[in-house]
Amino acid sequence: MPAADIAEFAFTDEGPWVLDPAHLAWDRDLAEIRVGAAIEAARLLAPRRIPPVGRALRVLAGLARALLLWRLRERGTPRSRAGLARRLRLTFERLGSTYVKLGQIISAFEGLFPDELVDEFKRLRDQVPPERFSDIRALVERELGAPLTDVFSEFDEQPIAAASIAQVHAARLMTGEDVVVKVQRPSVAALVRSDLRALAWIAPHLVGRIPVAALANPPALVELFAEQVTEELDFRLEAENMLDIARVLAATDQRTMVVPRPHPVLVTRRVLVMERLRGFAFDDVEAMHAAGIDTGAVLRAGLIACLEGAMIHGVFHGDLHGGNLLVEASGRTVLFDFGITGRLSDPQRLAFLRLLLSGTSGDSKGQLAALRDLGAFPSDTDLEAVFLDLDLDQPVKDPTQMPADELVNELEDLMTKLLGYGARAPKDLMLFVKDLMYLNAATATLAPDLDLIAEIVHVHQYFLTAHGERLMREIGEAAFQAPDPDAIKAGFLVPADVERLTFADLQERRRTILQRMGTKAPGRRRS
Repeated sequence: MPAADIAEFAFTDEGPWVLDPAHLAWDRDLAEIRVGAAIEAARLLAPRRIPPVGRALRVLAGLARALLLWRLRERGTPRSRAGLARRLRLTFERLGSTYVKLGQIISAFEGLFPDELVDEFKRLRDQVPPERFSDIRALVERELGAPLTDVFSEFDEQPIAAASIAQVHAARLMTGEDVVVKVQRPSVAALVRSDLRALAWIAPHLVGRIPVAALANPPALVELFAEQVTEELDFRLEAENMLDIARVLAATDQRTMVVPRPHPVLVTRRVLVMERLRGFAFDDVEAMHAAGIDTGAVLRAGLIACLEGAMIHGVFHGDLHGGNLLVEASGRTVLFDFGITGRLSDPQRLAFLRLLLSGTSGDSKGQLAALRDLGAFPSDTDLEAVFLDLDLDQPVKDPTQMPADELVNELEDLMTKLLGYGARAPKDLMLFVKDLMYLNAATATLAPDLDLIAEIVHVHQYFLTAHGERLMREIGEAAFQAPDPDAIKAGFLVPADVERLTFADLQERRRTILQRMGTKAPGRRRS
């Protein structure tokens, strides 16, 4: 008989315990704790007259050492790019948890950063050197208030995974349930706070230095990072995030996604015990196909669940990557690691909803208005002028058909115009964009021949069928504008005469564009 808690939560049918939200030992005062984390983030980001020189110098020294060794040993060789990426990854590991977390973020932006850097930084997701077990044992016993042997009949000293903030150990409770125990690294909180002060001081100095950094909005990136990581340091908030995501998945009937049950008692600020779930690695396509799993359906479920959480409920998993996902033999995807969870206010959620729906219908002015409401442009921006200045009323230009000089000039011109209007990457959109970029990259593994245009039309139709009444109530007739395949193609910078677009096609186009941009154009100095 299915467990009683699956009516409210997207849990496994038969869990090691039934979770009753009315009887949890760890959920007291969580609203105040979450507010306290936000206050602490603001305090760490507050301007200082005297910069945090000590930590900044240590960071600069580590990076300088990596660059010097690269110049001496690998620069100019076939392994130049890979060697530099490896040395940066090792430097980030030595600098500690904050920089490991930054490396994890970089690894999620496949297609934006060099492939060598992304591939190397993926190792920071769960292959960070672990803490000594004696320190882990002491912390667990201190947090749970009991000797390890009084709580667990088995506790594996070697972690299943070790990442920036915590490491995870397999264990078995004295009552017989198989669990995993997430344990915070003992000194991580003090190090993260020190690093955030340094990053908050550095970030404003990057604005306007180079166009890409200015558009990327470094202060907002650091602000978002600070808000998320200060919450991530309290595992009681992560346990609440698990329940919130599980509620959203259940409310939207996304039963192809499941969340592990947190233990009703064994959750503290630095220790989180949850049920153990097993499955295939998210990129183990061969094993999934052998088990009869439709990997295209797995990908579609992840995309719809992510969109539904953000657009309908304003809550979504904010750190999707291969280390946080498993696929059960049943084909259901298991989500892990809820320390970073996106939460949109209602105005933000509605602006985001309008942004995505106007994108599929080709309503460029609607997209600009939604981006303004999300903070991408100042509130007094003349959107009509932006629309005309960016030539959004003109047919899309195919970058793969442009000569190198023209392509670079187009990109520089676009950047200059955007910066002139005060454009910045909206902080509240960054987490979701990171998730979409991961799912986009996962398409290469799970469904490289998926027709992206047809898939977007399918997802649009799903939302109208499942949520049409609510969408009509919240944003009116705009919700029912039919998706325009030509507008979708334009969003990918693909000409209208392209009939079908797969991820493999996009990869090939990206390679062509990068090659063109890397070509030394006459009269242009290469940077």
